[in-house]
Amino acid sequence: MSKLNYKLIAAGFAVGLICIILALAGNPANMAFCIACFIRDIAGGLKLQTAAPVQYIRPEIIGIIAGAFFISLATHEYKSTAGSSPAIRFVLGMIMMIGSLVFLGCPLRMVIRMAAGDLNAYVGLIGFIGGVVTGTFALKKGFSLGRSSRTLKYNGGVLPALMLLLFILSLTTSLFAASTKGPGSLHAPVFLSLAAGLIVGAIGQKARTCFAGSIRDIILLKNFDLFSIIAALYVTLLVFNIASGNFKVSFAGQPIAHSQHLWNILGMYATGFAAVLAGGCPFRQLVLAGQGATDSAVTFLGMLIGAAFAHNFKFAAAGATATSAGGPSINGKIAVIVCIGILFLIGFGIKRETRKKAVRLQGGIL
Repeated sequence: MSKLNYKLIAAGFAVGLICIILALAGNPANMAFCIACFIRDIAGGLKLQTAAPVQYIRPEIIGIIAGAFFISLATHEYKSTAGSSPAIRFVLGMIMMIGSLVFLGCPLRMVIRMAAGDLNAYVGLIGFIGGVVTGTFALKKGFSLGRSSRTLKYNGGVLPALMLLLFILSLTTSLFAASTKGPGSLHAPVFLSLAAGLIVGAIGQKARTCFAGSIRDIILLKNFDLFSIIAALYVTLLVFNIASGNFKVSFAGQPIAHSQHLWNILGMYATGFAAVLAGGCPFRQLVLAGQGATDSAVTFLGMLIGAAFAHNFKFAAAGATATSAGGPSINGKIAVIVCIGILFLIGFGIKRETRKKAVRLQGGIL
């Protein structure tokens, strides 16, 4: 293995260790660090959705964006870019969020659940891989959202600045909603959560971590570098869960999960498909937004609004209980099917511009 591979494995181990610390410090079981769930909680905290159990300004999300911002500035990798199909990216962000909340977790939480023995997450993995494969096929067929262009450097700093302001306001005011029960009420200490986000954001920026990209690179390039990060994360969590007695292989009785297998598959299929078209999974979008990509900032806003839609219009699935099988309502099932249809329209309906047209549109600069 190359020196680079070992660094990526160390990055995966570090992220896994942070997930363990957050879980031990109070974050919800099997949801130590879920991008979709935490963005949903922020949407609730901002009162964009009114589901009382899932409202909290999660410092981890703020930390990821800020961590990527600061490390990219320090290493001179910060680059403010904009203009690559922002409206479509907004829609893709919404779809990633809706698909994740039908499954009950983003790709990161999927791996966390897998490492705890949740067989429903392995079912979801089938759909996620299928979505990434479909998105990769669309790339091979010529899909492109166009090129981003350099813009004023201050544009890329707007979202990190707003997120840090949100964090300060969450500490110093009572403007935001906060759950008193349910997942939103379970959280690690504020500054520990922020520090964890900062570290994970910095690691994600340097290691180029992306759950969808790891599978895409295997298909397109036969490259396993990004996959080594995910594998190291999984192994770290698996070893901890086995050693601590938290490993339970089953479909039933898993925290905040359901066994509606078709909808687990389709939810993660939509997430994986949208992630490839958007150029990164939900975690990767936060990191890119932090390092100056305003197109990814728009995708993040799409995820935030998608989370609000998912709960306001009952798209999000419910976890199974002793008296209920859980899973998505009819609204959620219809939403996932519609989202997949939209993804096919986008993925196979948008092609790269011809060279001649591209020259005309970009003034001769390719």
